[in-house]
Amino acid sequence: MSLEVAFFSVLPSPYQRDLFRALSRRAEVRLRVFYLEADAPDSPWPKRALEDYETILPGGRLHVGATRWPWNWPLPDISGSAVVVLNSLMSFTAQWLMRFGLRGKPWIFWGEKLRRGGRIHSFLCAPLHRAAAIASVGTFAEMDYRERFPEPGHFSIPYHCDLDAFFAAPRPARGGEETVFLFCGQMIARKGLDILLNAFQELGTNARLLLVGREAELPALLARLPAAVRDRITYAGFQPPEELPRFFAQANVFVLPSRYDGWGVVVNQALGAGLPILCSDQVGAGRDLVRDGINGLRFRAGNVLALKEAMAGCLESPKRLAEWGEASRRQALEWTPEAGAARWIAAWRDLGLL
Repeated sequence: MSLEVAFFSVLPSPYQRDLFRALSRRAEVRLRVFYLEADAPDSPWPKRALEDYETILPGGRLHVGATRWPWNWPLPDISGSAVVVLNSLMSFTAQWLMRFGLRGKPWIFWGEKLRRGGRIHSFLCAPLHRAAAIASVGTFAEMDYRERFPEPGHFSIPYHCDLDAFFAAPRPARGGEETVFLFCGQMIARKGLDILLNAFQELGTNARLLLVGREAELPALLARLPAAVRDRITYAGFQPPEELPRFFAQANVFVLPSRYDGWGVVVNQALGAGLPILCSDQVGAGRDLVRDGINGLRFRAGNVLALKEAMAGCLESPKRLAEWGEASRRQALEWTPEAGAARWIAAWRDLGLL
C-alpha cells in the first residue's frame, strides 16, 4: 500500500517541482503538494501548468519588514495523509499547522539552515522540537539542526533538480585567451556580488565576468568600478530556467561568493554544466557539491583576497580547470530528481512510515 504524503511549500519553484515530479512517479507514494503562494516578486519564474497533485491554496500575504508572511484559508483536508512535510517556517499557515493543525499526525520540517536570532526567532522555531523529523537541506544545515533540535529524527535531503538541459548544452571550443567567470543569482550584497566585483577588478585583462540574474543593486556596484573593468563585464539580465544552460555553456568557471546561502541550486546547475566551482564557505551547496581541489575551491566568505587568489589560480591553469569541470560533470550524475526522491523514500522507511 502506498504512503499518502502532503507537502506544504511556499511557491511552485521550478526546482522543487522537478523533485515532486520524480516523487509522483514512485509507486510507494501518493503525493499531494500545496503551495502557499502562486508567485513572489523576488522570484519571477514563468508560470507553468500545475500537475494533478499540485494545488495553490487560497489566501494572501502580509509584509513584516523585509519578510513575506503568507496566510491561507481554508486549508485542505489532510486527514488521509500519513505524514505532512512543511517547507515553510515564516508563514502564518506553517505556524498554525505546526502548533495546532497537525496534532496527532507525524510531520517533517524540510528546510535550509536557519539564521539564529533573538526571542522572536526562538518562538517561531520552538515547534521544531516536536517534529517527527527534520529533513535538512544539506549537511551544512543538518549539523546546525542536530545541535539546536536534538529530539526529532534527522536526515539530509538537499535540493535536486533536472540537469538534462545542462548536460545537453553544447560547450564551445575555447582557446587560452580569455577565462569567463559566471555569477548567477540576485545582484545583492548577501550573494557577495560586491566581493566578486572587487576581486575581479584585480585580475588581468584575460578575465571576463558574465552576470545573470535580477539587477537589484548592480547599477550602484558597477558605478564604483573603472570603465576599463566594466568593459570586461557582461550583464545578461534575469533569465528563465530554460534559458540558463546556454549561459552556463559560455563560462569557464562558476563563482558564488555569498555571505550566506542556505543552499544555492545554481551550484547544482554548475555541476550539470561541467564547470569548476568557486564558492564561499557559507554556501550550503558548497559543503555537499564542491570538493576542494577536485572540482573547485571553497574560500572564506567576505574575503576579497581569498577569492581573488582562487580566480587568479584559474587563469594560470587551464588544464586544471578542464579536470575540475570533468569532475563536476561526473558528480552531477548523483544529483538528479530521481536521486532526491530516493532520499525521501529512504527517510520515510527509516521513520517506519513505509
